[in-house]
Amino acid sequence: MWKSIFLAVGIFATLIGVELLFIDSAVVVPLAGGTGNSISAPEWAPWLLISGGAITILNLCTLPNGLIKE
Repeated sequence: MWKSIFLAVGIFATLIGVELLFIDSAVVVPLAGGTGNSISAPEWAPWLLISGGAITILNLCTLPNGLIKE
């Protein structure tokens, strides 16, 4: 079960990192109306998420089955 949780976290981090490569900023507008807040990620955030997710996925794919008790 732990293996699938970490695999899902790795895939999620990789997808969010790829998404941040294409999006410069996002505007969050409250439901009640009013002005929105602009949020922008630092330049290093997409690369950190992509590399961390890829390392997690590759590490889990190379683990032998005997080490993880499911």
